[in-house]
Amino acid sequence: MDEKTKQLIETLKNNPGTVQALFRTRDGQDLMRMLTQEDHGAALQRAAQSAARGDTSEMARMVSQIMRSPEGAALVQRINNDGYMEVRAELV
Repeated sequence: MDEKTKQLIETLKNNPGTVQALFRTRDGQDLMRMLTQEDHGAALQRAAQSAARGDTSEMARMVSQIMRSPEGAALVQRINNDGYMEVRAELV
């Protein structure tokens, strides 16, 4: 996982406004679909709970798994390039 993706995960963990902004986009909705398709969101819920306690490793693992497919890698790249880090700066 590259540094920009790690920063995105940290941003999403620390700023609920960024999460809301991301999931209002088509890419965010596609990401949610990919994160929940295997188990209807159970793993994502556990990863979010861990992230809220400061452990983002499970979320990072899920994103890494998504990035193994060409579709997932392209999606994460688009999200990284779409300015969510700038959204964070505006909301802080």
